[in-house]
Amino acid sequence: MRIALGIEYDGTGFLGWQRLTHGRTVQGAVEAALSTVAAHAVEVACAGRTDAGVHARCQVVHFDTDAVRSERAWTLGANSNLPPDVTVIWAKPVADDFHARFGARARRYRYTILNRPVRAALDARFVAWERVPLDADAMHRAAQSLIGENDFSAFRTAQCQANSPMRNVREISIARSDDVVTVEIEANAFLHHMVRNIVGSLLPIGRGERPIEWLAELLQGRDRKVAGPTASAAGLVFLAPRYPAQWNLPAEVTL
Repeated sequence: MRIALGIEYDGTGFLGWQRLTHGRTVQGAVEAALSTVAAHAVEVACAGRTDAGVHARCQVVHFDTDAVRSERAWTLGANSNLPPDVTVIWAKPVADDFHARFGARARRYRYTILNRPVRAALDARFVAWERVPLDADAMHRAAQSLIGENDFSAFRTAQCQANSPMRNVREISIARSDDVVTVEIEANAFLHHMVRNIVGSLLPIGRGERPIEWLAELLQGRDRKVAGPTASAAGLVFLAPRYPAQWNLPAEVTL
């Protein structure tokens, strides 16, 4: 039997999603909890691996098991064995050909910037801080040059293992609400550090240090060395992947 889970986590205390032989990872915590509930070793596959310090609102994973448990038992059983910074939101049985990674047709991220002269206290784990006033409208207009299928080499880390730099950005928006500037981006998939590198290149535009056209120039130039620095992990949240309706998953992860 194949089970899909929706999981949220605070990535601050983790070395990222992917299981490692050293250090604390989200995958390691999830697999340990599920193995206790299933009474056998469990390995999970996720929709999209997140880096150290990056959070998730609804990461989706799947795993195979012979253990017979109800959806409620998988959810509550896992949560009783998980640390406080990881929670299973829902569990659903799925067809054997469902795959959390390869079945996803889109993924969506949000990057949150606290834009004020003083740093955050209450929200420090979940926002990046920029003290210089940002022109969110200029950032939004610049970002529209990324829409469509493009070579995102300018925004991929040197450690990226993807076979191709081509990605299809379907939507990107930047908006301000009081002291908070939010960047939301949806694409078919993302390269390693792609969102954080895009944000790092949008910030000089927001500060007025670069013209709006600069982002399009970076995209066309395909040179990571001349783009902006990688933005902090703290502001980044993986909102959710999106799947075709045929899988009968919750609305938040369905196209």
